[in-house]
Amino acid sequence: MLRNLENYFKDRKINYDRLIEYGFILKEDNYYYEKVINDGVFKIVIEINKQQKIAKVIDLLNDQEYNLVDVKGATGNFVAKIKEIYEALINDIIDKCSDVDVFKSKQTIAIINYVKAKYDNDLEFLWKKSPKNAIWRNQNNRKWYGAVLVISKDKLKIESNEMVEILDLRYQKNDIKNIIDNYKIFPGYHMNKDNWITIILDGRVELEEIYQLIDNSYQLSLHK
Repeated sequence: MLRNLENYFKDRKINYDRLIEYGFILKEDNYYYEKVINDGVFKIVIEINKQQKIAKVIDLLNDQEYNLVDVKGATGNFVAKIKEIYEALINDIIDKCSDVDVFKSKQTIAIINYVKAKYDNDLEFLWKKSPKNAIWRNQNNRKWYGAVLVISKDKLKIESNEMVEILDLRYQKNDIKNIIDNYKIFPGYHMNKDNWITIILDGRVELEEIYQLIDNSYQLSLHK
């Protein structure tokens, strides 16, 4: 029974060079990986290409697929052991051969690259229950200075259920009322609205202005 791995790679981007480093073999645009387990009794086979990502377990004693690893009702210590090895290998490949690819907006990608180039900071995904929320933290004092989230526009009191990517940044408390216009700049979503602002990353604010606001937020994060 072939296992479809598409959901495993949801919101992740495969790094094909790292597949090769991991031990995959490239054959006519297909990446193959095989691993013998359980003292040579079983073999895990994984195939990845542009069209599909699949895996299976082969019982080498009879050269047939070992389907019990994908049968929900299958029980017993032996089946559980093979399932555990199978899942661990798949998750290890995902962890080592793919990168988080949650954010799709051109502006979001641009600011992620900007922060990496200027501050050498990567987004941190802190919440398993909110896999599309991430933060930047000042490495000098561990304070947050930015967050990227995916929310519905109605969370910002806009009459729409459209999902958008937003950026939360620190801003000067005394000046915050002057910058918020509820079109380009909103009160900080899920943050202290006294000193955080939110920007929708859909082009309504120019990138250069966003970069300046990121730099400003970073400087504010340096304060005690």
